[in-house]
Amino acid sequence: MNIDRFLQETIRKHMTLEDALPTKMPEYVNSFGYFFGTATLSSLAVIFISGIILAFWGPDWWHFTSVGHFTNSVHFWAVEVFYVSVTLHFTFKFFKAAWRDGRWRTWINGWLIWGISIFSGISGTLLQANWDSQWNAQQGKDAFNALGLSFMNWMNYTTVLTLHVVFFAFLIAVLVVAHLTFVRNESPVRPIVNEGKDEK
Repeated sequence: MNIDRFLQETIRKHMTLEDALPTKMPEYVNSFGYFFGTATLSSLAVIFISGIILAFWGPDWWHFTSVGHFTNSVHFWAVEVFYVSVTLHFTFKFFKAAWRDGRWRTWINGWLIWGISIFSGISGTLLQANWDSQWNAQQGKDAFNALGLSFMNWMNYTTVLTLHVVFFAFLIAVLVVAHLTFVRNESPVRPIVNEGKDEK
């Protein structure tokens, strides 16, 4: 079968053009609570862009040049904003019971993104290429060995770089695209207070 035809039929079967690229959103989306998801996505974009630049130029650049220091700082603070935003995002969604109306896959997918981002964050701190990162790698390897994750050789810089830049980044990117697709397909979760009104 033609791959393009298969993709077209799959998208058409599960999502309309209005779902994929909506021009109007429900009124309840105009709420500060929905800002956290946007902040999470925006900070993730900054993380990817700054991370690609850092990986391209390497530690000699980000440790010893002013532009490298700046890019490294942008990457670091984007990660901080990401973790704050994603925590507020799933806290808000928890109190809105966002898994309602068959949205369990969006909920599980979001938790997978958060879990993988923890491992990505750990590997990121080990890529600083300084004494702190070496100490963290030395102290953390036994914990991961105990979890049965000894194949993640945290003492090997190349392994950690590959895990952080390729493996975890790829998983997060794929899951984020899936997450956005689920949200577009199912629409944002409606407020709980509206359910009672709709039933009357």
